[in-house]
Amino acid sequence: MDLTLRRGEVLGLLGPNGAGKTTTMQMLTGNLSPSEGSISICGIDLVDQPVAAKRHIGYLPEHPPLYRELTVDEFLRLAGRLHGMARTPLQQAIDSVKARCGIADTGKRLLGSLSKGYQQRVGIAQAILHDPDVVVLDEPTVGLDPIQIRDIRSLIRALGEERSVILSTHILPEVEAACDRVEIMHLGRIVFSDTIAALDEFTRGLALQVGFRHPPSSETLAAVPGINRVEALGQNQFLLGRDPANDPTDEIVRRSVLEGWGLYELSPPHSRLEEVFVHLTRDESGA
Repeated sequence: MDLTLRRGEVLGLLGPNGAGKTTTMQMLTGNLSPSEGSISICGIDLVDQPVAAKRHIGYLPEHPPLYRELTVDEFLRLAGRLHGMARTPLQQAIDSVKARCGIADTGKRLLGSLSKGYQQRVGIAQAILHDPDVVVLDEPTVGLDPIQIRDIRSLIRALGEERSVILSTHILPEVEAACDRVEIMHLGRIVFSDTIAALDEFTRGLALQVGFRHPPSSETLAAVPGINRVEALGQNQFLLGRDPANDPTDEIVRRSVLEGWGLYELSPPHSRLEEVFVHLTRDESGA
């Protein structure tokens, strides 16, 4: 696999279970050495010069190692010392990241007393405390409520304006909302790599969104040649998976006229990462 992260972008790394995503994340953060190939962070080889390369990496694992008996300030001081930061710049950095992450008033509180959302904010704060160029976030919104997810998403977008961010998550709408580019892994390979904006064009070949004034049954639609999936979106609307080699568009129009379905909408769906993800990871062989 060949993965390039550009400065000032948020990259979404996706993959089904067993795709190799976790292994890739461990290698990118220097916790696992690759069996072959190389990893360069800001021009520094992560295998040959791990200490120097890791100075440029901030990492939030899926389960952050937060010490519940420490206060937020104590934990951030510990994280800073582990990064080798001197006392004066460390305190300035702590004040800065607390304000940046919306936890300025939590310094004296025990980590164990914070909500899951605030614990994630503390986890992100420790990841950017030493001002890294690359920030790696593994499932940062797992277990959060919708308001907390929205807040963390906004924070991720803001981080992407200043740094390079890799976001690993299984929540596909989060990738569409927070990322500039997406890489989809399947069976250890990158099977899709493009911008979120390019998903619209890719999705055009995978699905159709249709609406009927007098809709047929899902079974009737599924019987149209070239349609391989039917998903009801509402009383009169459907999302149809289509075979790129057998476009059902003309047949849908023809049957609508003959059967009186009253077709009023026939268009590609809006960008739907789910369509691309399912299409590219459906085949267990990876072909």
